[in-house]
Amino acid sequence: MKQLLEFIPLILFFVVYKLAGIREAAIALIIATIFQMLILKLKYGKIEKQQIIMGIAVVFFGTLTAYFNKVEYLQWKVTIVYALFALILLISQYGFKKPLIEKLLGKEIQLPEKIWNKLNLAWAGFFILCMLINIYISQYCSEEVWVDFKSFGIIAMTFIATLFTGIYVYRYLPKDDQNK
Repeated sequence: MKQLLEFIPLILFFVVYKLAGIREAAIALIIATIFQMLILKLKYGKIEKQQIIMGIAVVFFGTLTAYFNKVEYLQWKVTIVYALFALILLISQYGFKKPLIEKLLGKEIQLPEKIWNKLNLAWAGFFILCMLINIYISQYCSEEVWVDFKSFGIIAMTFIATLFTGIYVYRYLPKDDQNK
């Protein structure tokens, strides 16, 4: 349910964009994001920091997009948010000497420190890649191509990165000795 709820604003943004344009899509995205955050708070009792950052960014850049009727503001939101995520991961690793990925997932799985470091760097690299692809598509492709990329391309890239992370981590998980 929680994962589905996270996609509703994006799906609504895509549909409204196709039907009415960027201004209306930005307004729909803002409203859906606010409702999403309210539902998360009511149903789960809290909103994750990442969701708060995204929510603030959506409201801020979405409002600018709706007011000026220019997609560039939402395009920059994607770039800035991914740059921020990459920067946070890199600072956690090099500044605080504790990968944020480990802090987020360390309760669920136990991995060697060097693996946490590699995962942290890999995800920082992933966010930088998403940021760069977003810049390229927003600058050299049509608005419609960018909306398609934002709505589906980033989700697909994230799914693939998550899948590769799972495959990579699997070999470092403790083995179950019951099968011997």
